[in-house]
Amino acid sequence: MPTIIEARSKGDLKRFIELPYSLYAGDAHFVPPLRRDEYRRFDSRHNPFLQHATITPFIAVDGDRVVGRVAAIDDRLHNEVHGERVTWFGFFEAPDAATGRALMATVEAHAARLGSTVVRGPVNPSMHESLGVLVEGFDDDPYALMAYNPPAYATYVEAAGYGKVKDLYSFGLDMTVPLPERIVRIADRVRHRYGITIRPVNLKRFDAELEILKTVYRAAWADNWGFVPPTDAEIRQLAVELKPIVDPELVLFAEMNGEPVGCTVSIPDVHQVLKKMHGNLLPFGVIHFLRRKQIITRARMLLLGVMPNARKLGLYPLLIAEAHARGARNGYRQAEVGWTLEDNTLINTGIEAAGARRTKVHRLYEKPIA
Repeated sequence: MPTIIEARSKGDLKRFIELPYSLYAGDAHFVPPLRRDEYRRFDSRHNPFLQHATITPFIAVDGDRVVGRVAAIDDRLHNEVHGERVTWFGFFEAPDAATGRALMATVEAHAARLGSTVVRGPVNPSMHESLGVLVEGFDDDPYALMAYNPPAYATYVEAAGYGKVKDLYSFGLDMTVPLPERIVRIADRVRHRYGITIRPVNLKRFDAELEILKTVYRAAWADNWGFVPPTDAEIRQLAVELKPIVDPELVLFAEMNGEPVGCTVSIPDVHQVLKKMHGNLLPFGVIHFLRRKQIITRARMLLLGVMPNARKLGLYPLLIAEAHARGARNGYRQAEVGWTLEDNTLINTGIEAAGARRTKVHRLYEKPIA
């Protein structure tokens, strides 16, 4: 049985971060993240999430080899917003169920010391980033900012006593196929009835546009399960990181009488580039990055939101139709819409009505510990 230790030193943190690159070496669908970005997750100088949270990484060591890992995440802002005492787990990797149980027992002991009553996850390291155990959809590469794992991981987590708390759906959409006529008609009717205008983001007004996006995002998602409004610093960091790959035609604002009432944010699937970079910008990764427009044929719609005072106007079909038209015109052939909560019937029904089909499910688990 491997020994579980906290990755306190720089050397142990490096072993924690490097594990997936060897563990998934033969997996055709694994997309190696940039090592630089992985190290920055654990550095408070680069990750504003750490202003209100603590990530404690653990590794499973067998002899001189690291065979598994997990992190305990104490998100104080989440607990304050939701009135809970949750410790989250994330960055879970294990070679077998026994190691998985040992890793999760370590997280539970850590959570008990913090006074938590439940362990929930996985999140890497929050619900604003990749999350969930993939339980459906193993025959495709993950899209940008989405989690991937072997099929056995769900059984490992469940063997440690964890039960499902929420499923997250992702939907595949063939961009080469026209949207159903019904959706196009609804979109046109909504546009003209309410005088809705759709415009792309203006990157030359980056700060002002970010303020609009921030307002819509926080208001539109306020009632979603588990939602914690990201801090200004977190939103800015993500926006700055994504800005080099943003296609303005995929970031759209819906406005009525000059005021924002909704938005949709899609990003080119940078995973198609990262897969060729093997986790490094140098020596050849930068070449692939510079050629990204020739490589990327997929996009992920990661945000689709409408302000509470406009939810009865039928803006979802309009936003989806506009994003589809602009994306297809710009050469994207496939798209993923998600994630969405399994019980968000309004959104899920609208996405399926546009011709998308559910292709992936990520599952969040939890276990009471007190």
